[in-house]
Amino acid sequence: MANQKHLLLEQRITIQEMLSKRCSFTEIGRTLDKDPSTISKEIRNHLVFLRSGYRHIKFNACRHRLSCNKVHVCFSCNPDRHYKKCRNCPACNRNCPDFTEEICSRLLKPPYVCNSCPSRNESCTLEKRFYYADQAQAKYKELLSESRSGISYSEEEIRFLDNFISPLIKKSQSPHHICVTNSDTLMVSESTIYRLIDSGLIAARNIDLPRKVRFRHRIKKVSFKVDRTCRIGRSYEDFRCFLKEHPDIPITQLDSVEGRKGGKVLLTIHFVKAELMLAFLRNHNDSASVTRIFNDLYRILGHGLFSCIFRLCLPDNGSEFSNPKAIEFNNAGIRRTRIFYCDPSAPYQKGSAERNHEFIRMFIPKGTDLEPYTQEDINLMMDHINSYRRESIGNRAPYEMFSFLYGQKALDLLGCHLLPPQEVTLNRSIFDKEASK
Repeated sequence: MANQKHLLLEQRITIQEMLSKRCSFTEIGRTLDKDPSTISKEIRNHLVFLRSGYRHIKFNACRHRLSCNKVHVCFSCNPDRHYKKCRNCPACNRNCPDFTEEICSRLLKPPYVCNSCPSRNESCTLEKRFYYADQAQAKYKELLSESRSGISYSEEEIRFLDNFISPLIKKSQSPHHICVTNSDTLMVSESTIYRLIDSGLIAARNIDLPRKVRFRHRIKKVSFKVDRTCRIGRSYEDFRCFLKEHPDIPITQLDSVEGRKGGKVLLTIHFVKAELMLAFLRNHNDSASVTRIFNDLYRILGHGLFSCIFRLCLPDNGSEFSNPKAIEFNNAGIRRTRIFYCDPSAPYQKGSAERNHEFIRMFIPKGTDLEPYTQEDINLMMDHINSYRRESIGNRAPYEMFSFLYGQKALDLLGCHLLPPQEVTLNRSIFDKEASK
């Protein structure tokens, strides 16, 4: 019946217009020569959620909003607010312990959106859902781009391929020979093996391929992502929308600091409000090492303290952060943090961490091999950096600010130490001093 081609922007505009006219999915499908189920999935996959009230009435999705008479729910209410009852305050749903969300019953059945609802601007204070053609097209293009980039294998699959392919490459077997003689076991193509070698994801290297080392090198960036759709719903625009709803939430910025190319690398965790930074030495710049560090921190701090400190994390688009679910949830599937991503080539969006990296470069210049350093060396370096007083936080040390925000217990568990101001040193001589002891 219907064609199998992807929806175009013009067709999505038609869907939006017909939804405003209260047309059914069948009528829309007939107009676009699409199956009604296709229209239904298109709308549900591209819903836009808005938390707005009407006229002078604020957003309130609580089931008890019409009968609630509570006052002074907040511990310290802003004196500029002159609401007689808490139900009229925009912070009501966020701070009330008895809040129970109500979802409009009309949104649980077709057309699943408020495009044609007459109450949306007259009497509704619940969360609203809309279908907008331009935003649906933008999300479609983003999903299409993500699904066609990177290498679509999990870390376990990469490990299996490495253990199988690399020893054969070391025996001077060509990828073509390996594919032909092991097709039932590998289930990958010859070009995939070359991509794995080019991206450095397996132990075999281009120098192990006798013929390839004679070819002229082609400049082609190969990216690997554990979850190719990791940025869907976690973009920087989604991050900004989340902050509008939770303006007071603390932000933690994640990044990597490289030494020598292909060698050891640092994972840096920067707490923006306190200006305190943690750094962890890793043998490889992969997703597994990042996940392992967060699991160790979760085990040390416990769920309550970890969830309080790591409320919201903002990394860049590096492949080491491409498995967000492993960081966001513990082994039992309980959420412990949230991950959003900066835009590509936009390091200024986590400028606080980038500025703090300048302190690290005072100890470890760019291009320096990190192999001689141990985690104890890195911890010592960060103690000096975190004991250095900053004008941006009232001439306090990041250590002191972090202790004020989260308590001394958290710093003790993280292994951080405050140094006397006279002993703070911002150069690599601290490693020489320690080595001479």
